[in-house]
Amino acid sequence: NHIVHNGGLYKRPFNEAFEETPMLVAVLTYVGYGVLTLFGYLRDFMRQWKIEKCQNATEREEQKDFVPLYQDFENFYNRNLYMRIRDSWNRPICSVPGAKVDMMERVSHDYNWTFMYTGRVIKDIINMGSYNYLGFAQKAGTCQEAAAKVLSQYGAGVCSTRQEMGNLDKHEELEKLVARFLGVESAMAYGMGFATNSMNIPALVGKGCLILSDELNHASLVLGARLSGATIRIFKHNNMQSLEKLLKDAIVHGQPRTRRPWKKILILVEGIYSMEGSIVRLPEVIALKKKYKSYLYLDEAHSIGALGPSGRGVVEYFGLSPEDVDVMMGTFTKSFGAAGGYIGGKKELIDYLRTYSHSAVYATSLSPPVVEQIITSMKCIMGEDGTTVGKARVQQLAENTRYFRRRLKEMGFIIYGNEDSPVVPLMLYMPAKIGAFGREMLKRNIGVVVVGFPATPIIESRARFCLSAAHTKEMLDTALKEINEVGDLLQLKYSRHRLVPLLDRPFDETTYEETED
Repeated sequence: NHIVHNGGLYKRPFNEAFEETPMLVAVLTYVGYGVLTLFGYLRDFMRQWKIEKCQNATEREEQKDFVPLYQDFENFYNRNLYMRIRDSWNRPICSVPGAKVDMMERVSHDYNWTFMYTGRVIKDIINMGSYNYLGFAQKAGTCQEAAAKVLSQYGAGVCSTRQEMGNLDKHEELEKLVARFLGVESAMAYGMGFATNSMNIPALVGKGCLILSDELNHASLVLGARLSGATIRIFKHNNMQSLEKLLKDAIVHGQPRTRRPWKKILILVEGIYSMEGSIVRLPEVIALKKKYKSYLYLDEAHSIGALGPSGRGVVEYFGLSPEDVDVMMGTFTKSFGAAGGYIGGKKELIDYLRTYSHSAVYATSLSPPVVEQIITSMKCIMGEDGTTVGKARVQQLAENTRYFRRRLKEMGFIIYGNEDSPVVPLMLYMPAKIGAFGREMLKRNIGVVVVGFPATPIIESRARFCLSAAHTKEMLDTALKEINEVGDLLQLKYSRHRLVPLLDRPFDETTYEETED
C-alpha cells in the first residue's frame, strides 16, 4: 500500500494498493493454464482425426496448398481456452445501460461455439460493468428531452466531414463549452474516442521524435504511437524513476546511430487506467516534463467527469493548472453518456490539428443529438443549468467509490488501484474462476465484467466493477452481499491485509491488520 506525499508535490494524500499475488495462488494459476493447454492439444488431436467435430474456421480442401488464411496455432487460445468461457462476454442488453439493465437470455448447446436466444428477458440486473460514471445514460430527463428536440430539428446524421458541409453551429457551441470546462484556450471534438488517440498522435509526432509510453496505456494510444513512425520506449506503470531514466537517456544519447537530439519527446499517460484502477502520478509527471523540456499527452477518457471536486478530471483532482498539460484528451462516452472524444490545449495546437488530423479531415462529424447530449450533461456538471444536480452526482460517485472499495477490502478480496478510482478491479487469478464468477453473479442478477489474458497478464485475471452516481446504497449493498457470497463459494478472498471494520471509524479512514496465511 503506497501513501505518497513526495516533497510537497501532492496537495492531498495519494493512496494506491497493489497487493502481491500469494505464491500458492500464482502456482495454482500457472498449473490451471498448463492443464487447459494440455487438454487443448488433446482436443486438437481429436479434431484432426475427426474424433471430435471441428467447429473453428478452417480452409476448404481445395485451398490446402494456398498460403494459410487462418493461423492455426495463433487461434489455439481462442479455440481451447476462450471458447470455454465465451458466454461471459458480448451479452446482449435490451435497455438503457443505467444502474439497472435488462438482458436477453441466451443458451448454447455446443459449448459456446454458437448461441440461441430463448426469447426471455432477464429484468432489473444491477449493472456493475458500464462506464456510466455520472449516471447520464438514462432514457428520461433534461438531456434526453434536449437531444430529442435537436433530433427533430437537425436529424440523426451529418453526412459530411467538418471541413466540408458537416460543421454545424452545435459543433462550434460544443467546442467552446469543452474549452471552458477544461480551462484551456481551445478544443476540438471528434466522432470516436478511439480514433481521437489513434489518428491525432501521428499528426503530433513522426520520424525523429520519441514517445515515452506507460506500459499499461490503452490500445488506442499504442496504435497511435505505432502509426506515428516515432521511436517508442516504454516505462514501468506509474514509475517515475523509470520515466526519468528514459528521459535522461534520451537527452544524453539522442537518436540511435546519428546521436542527433530528438525533434520532440512526448510522454503518453492516462488519467485513470481502466484495468488497474490506478490514477496517474500527474504532479510528478509534470515536474519531470518541465525539468527535461518534453511534451505531455494526457488521456482523460475515464477520469474526466469522474475525478475532481467539480468533475474536471485528474488535473483538478491534484489541484494543478491545465496549462501544464500540452495535450488534454478525453472522451464523451463515459461520464457524459454519449459518444466521441475531444482534444484541448493551446489555440495553435487545435488550429494545427484542424488541418492535419486525419480524424478531423476524413471522419464524419458528430451526430447532432449526441452533441446535444454532451452539451446538456456538461452544463449540468458545471451548474449552468441552474441546478446543483451535476455537483451532487460528482459527490455521489466519490462516496460510492470509497464505500464500495472499503467494503470489498473488509471482506478480504484483493482490490487494485487508487481509493478514489471508480474503476474497481477484484482479482480472480485462476482461469476457471473467470467464467464461474461471471455466471454466478448473473444468476444473482448482478451484471459484471470479467477480464483475462491477453487483456491482462496471464496470472492476473480479474473482475472489473465500474461504479456510478446512479447506484443507490441499497443497490451497492445488494451487490456486495452477493459478491461476498460468491467470494466464499469460489474461495476468492486471497488478501493477507484484511481491513478491520470499525463502527466508529471516520468514513474515509482505513485500518489494516496482518492476517496469517
